Amino acid sequence: MISKELFQFLKDLKQNNTREWFNNHKPIFQHHQKEVKVFYQAVEDRLLQTDQIEKHKVFRIYRDVRFSKDKTPYKTRFAGYFIRATKELRGGYYLNIEPGNCIVGGGFYGPEPDDLKRIRKEFEQDDSEMRAILNEPTFKSIFGGLQGEEVKSAPRGFNPAHPAIDLIRKKQFYVFRKFTDKEVQSPNFIEEVVETFLAIRPYFDYMSAVLTTNMDGESVL
Repeated sequence: MISKELFQFLKDLKQNNTREWFNNHKPIFQHHQKEVKVFYQAVEDRLLQTDQIEKHKVFRIYRDVRFSKDKTPYKTRFAGYFIRATKELRGGYYLNIEPGNCIVGGGFYGPEPDDLKRIRKEFEQDDSEMRAILNEPTFKSIFGGLQGEEVKSAPRGFNPAHPAIDLIRKKQFYVFRKFTDKEVQSPNFIEEVVETFLAIRPYFDYMSAVLTTNMDGESVL
């Protein structure tokens, strides 16, 4: 479980985001960090029953402030991701634990240029399968819709009037589900996390098929 005390620690850190305060409370941080790592490992163990996971990673608490106006030294959240294994399986799962902003989701946050072009060309050729996934009742009720940054008009080489231009314009392709702090602290939260990740699978399966084939449907692996 994710404890109420973990949330309190993150709230306190937000109010006292200094090295002195953090060092004085480092044993508490280490206790909660261990708690989070155990939780992430338990999620991975459950995902492995239905998916191939290469590894998971919990982000460091320390912020890189070199190029930021915000010089506070620590993140006020625990976040991380789960990497799917092999070149055939694309997409990554994401879990963010943060007071008032707990998120479970996944997708493609920074596609390589070649992958981005391949995705857009697929939508240009036929967006029906993607539309079916996005409009499936369970998927839609959990995630609402596809999220991500997009270009203002049409990417170079694409028709601004194309029926799938709303998809073609995107630079990122991810979905997420928000949870309240109370929901995250409940005993069944791990089941909710895994259930949410499993709901993304039809989307990942589709994108994996697109990104491992050419426009003629031939494998590029």
